[in-house]
Amino acid sequence: MIPLIIIAFIAFFILMSSFFTVKQQTSIIVERFGKFHSTRQSGLHLKIPMIDRIAGRVNLKIQQLDVVIETKTKDNVFVKLKVSVQFMVVKDTVYDAFYKLEYPHDQITSYVFDVVRAEVPKLKLDDVFERKDDIAVAVKRELNEAMTTYGYNIINTLVTDIDPDIQVKNAMNRINAADREKTVAEFEAEASRIRIVAKAKAEAESKRLQGQGIADQRREIARGLVESVDVLNKVGINSQEASALIVVTQHYDTLQAIGADSNSNLILLPNSPQAGSEMLNNMVASFSASNQVGEMMKKTNRNKHEEKPREIQHGYDYDTSETDKDEDEEHKK
Repeated sequence: MIPLIIIAFIAFFILMSSFFTVKQQTSIIVERFGKFHSTRQSGLHLKIPMIDRIAGRVNLKIQQLDVVIETKTKDNVFVKLKVSVQFMVVKDTVYDAFYKLEYPHDQITSYVFDVVRAEVPKLKLDDVFERKDDIAVAVKRELNEAMTTYGYNIINTLVTDIDPDIQVKNAMNRINAADREKTVAEFEAEASRIRIVAKAKAEAESKRLQGQGIADQRREIARGLVESVDVLNKVGINSQEASALIVVTQHYDTLQAIGADSNSNLILLPNSPQAGSEMLNNMVASFSASNQVGEMMKKTNRNKHEEKPREIQHGYDYDTSETDKDEDEEHKK
């Protein structure tokens, strides 16, 4: 009884080991007596116990390998690049992928190192940042040519990180900050210039209006003085006396305005009580003297104009008499 149970148990174990399952997106290599027999895809499969064996499993999903490379640029800057390679095993070439290449990750890493260290030294650091897509395309092209033979398909390659030396990054940040400060300074200078120009225009307009106001004020004052002189002339005061009276009146108005301001530090000389009468007498005398001088100049100019025609006429008579005398002497001969 016991041997039958043992035999049944062994038979059940052998029967169960004859069946196996394959997961989705996976291929299994089956060998018979150590030699490749077949590839099995997802599902339930049967193999001969003790004769067939599962040699290995191949993942058919898209995989990613991140490779970090340190290299030097054309301007002698050491930089680290992170290249992400996305690849997969072609379903129809599972045999090549399993038997021809033992360490695919190492192989891909070697090709990435080779391409990156051949491309980056041709470029300056700024160009590495700008042309990272060109580097990725070169890596993908080289990997496709090499890995297709081993049953691998390169889906995409990406340069995901460019990390220069810390001192270089600090220098680049300082350059960028200086450039931005320069731009800010230019804008601030332009704004200051606009404010200065606007202020100057406003001051010029203010001065123009102020000058116009002063001119209008003086014109009205002059018109008022003319009217005042006319009024004084009507009451028997001549123009000289009227002008002197107006000036004296303005003098006392100025003194009153100075005295009304408690913070004024202006000193007006002379400021004695007799100053008004002296100023009036001096002004009347100066006006009289100026009128006399004017009359004398007019009389002198008139005399000059009257004497000049006589001299011309006298010269003409003299020339004519001399000519007649010469003709009489010629006639006598």
